[in-house]
Amino acid sequence: MQTQLLAQNPAAELRVYAVWLPMLGGDARDEWNGNNMPDARVTHFWDGNYAIGQWFAKHVDGYEGIAWDVYYLYGPDATWETVPSPLVGSGSTIYGERQTLKMQVSTLLEK
Repeated sequence: MQTQLLAQNPAAELRVYAVWLPMLGGDARDEWNGNNMPDARVTHFWDGNYAIGQWFAKHVDGYEGIAWDVYYLYGPDATWETVPSPLVGSGSTIYGERQTLKMQVSTLLEK
C-alpha cells in the first residue's frame, strides 16, 4: 500500500492503522519493523495474541476466527461506538483487492 496508495497521495489526509499478526511461518515480532510502510500517516501495531484480529472477525465480519490480510476502510465521518462505522469498504487479501481499495480511497478523497 505504500507505493500503490500512500506515495501516490502524499498530501491526502489519510490515517492508516496497520495491524501485524504472526500468521505465517517466519512472522515474528523480533523480525518485524514496519519498514514496508514508512509513511508518517501509518501507525503500526503488533497483535501477537491475535486480540485485534479476533475482535474484527467477530464484531465487524461476523465470524469466530482471526481477521488478517484484510482492510477496513472508514471515511472522515466514522465514529467508534460499539464498532467503528460506517464501513465504506473492506476486502481480503489486501494485495488481491488493491485496485478496489485504491478506487474506494479515491472516491473518499474526491468528496
